[in-house]
Amino acid sequence: MIKNVMGIVNLQAQEELLSALTEQRPLASLPFGGRYRLIDFPMSCMVNSGIRNVGVLLPEHSRSILDHLRSGKDWDLARHHKGLFYLPPVRRAHGEQGGDLQNMYSNLDFVDNSSEEYVLLAESSAVYNMDFTEVMETHFRLGADITMVTSASRCTDSGSGIVVRAARDGVVSDVCLHSDIKKGEQRSLGIYFMRKQLFVELVRQAVEHGGKDFRVDVLLRAAAGCRICAHQHTGYAWRICSVQAYYETNLALLHPEVWEGLFLREGAPIYTKVKDMAPVQYLDGAHVKNSIVANGCEISGKVENSILFRGVRVDRGAVVRNSIIMQNGVIGAHAEAECVITDKNVFITGGKVLQGARTYPIYIGKNKRV
Repeated sequence: MIKNVMGIVNLQAQEELLSALTEQRPLASLPFGGRYRLIDFPMSCMVNSGIRNVGVLLPEHSRSILDHLRSGKDWDLARHHKGLFYLPPVRRAHGEQGGDLQNMYSNLDFVDNSSEEYVLLAESSAVYNMDFTEVMETHFRLGADITMVTSASRCTDSGSGIVVRAARDGVVSDVCLHSDIKKGEQRSLGIYFMRKQLFVELVRQAVEHGGKDFRVDVLLRAAAGCRICAHQHTGYAWRICSVQAYYETNLALLHPEVWEGLFLREGAPIYTKVKDMAPVQYLDGAHVKNSIVANGCEISGKVENSILFRGVRVDRGAVVRNSIIMQNGVIGAHAEAECVITDKNVFITGGKVLQGARTYPIYIGKNKRV
């Protein structure tokens, strides 16, 4: 278990290729896997690794984050000593472009006043289940100033990200910001481990020189003189940086080995906000194959290779294939949805046919009726 380490969850994510899904929510609160949110993964891994002092750098629009995390009770962080802390965002003038560095800089007093010697910074745009103790062990074994966690990209991805090239001993020789990640390349998962004092110095130095983005102005510039090492995570991990990546990552959960690797790692569950709902009701005409169906759903139609969030209703004669139906969605009688992502409270009327493709799924926004 990790001791003497504080955690910071950075919610200021790059969302250019996810604008449809993040128009009304930050990326961290994006629903995933039938009942989770993306922020659940870094939060759970920190808690499972023994980190008990966690600060969340809030985005500008944070209502859904506050509603989901609340006191941190579901992550065992509702404590009298340490626990969960909300770090407010910087107020910006209308139209002013900002990055995550200003948020970090304005909350450095939280870091300075903590008793821990080290800090683990994690973004909320990746799906994984890892033991951060192994990251710390790599850091000390290699004598690193900064240790970043990487994972081999599972496919060619059009979303921007950090590509890392490291020698066999783990020392990073090149760090590049790419807009097109090739399959097999080692890409950063947005997780960084370093001494608290070094983090504070790098953030202050970058901001004083006009920096705005942690990846560019700290990792690529201010930290150029530091010994940066890579910890390669060999388990399942996927960066959510586009609608296509979101779609593929969700459907990958239908493979038992992926589900088990993410949610059944011994002694390391992924926690989320608890909601008490009735079990799934499989009514006359229901046929479900290779799908994840959350509590509160009512199934009277056919569901194949799909993920249904809480409270979804599939009426008699309806067909759902290769699709993601978020909370309280309704698929009307004899309607068909194939390769479709529907956001919360979407109603597909009876008899309608929505046909997307695995390489280009159709997305239907919140509260829409089709």
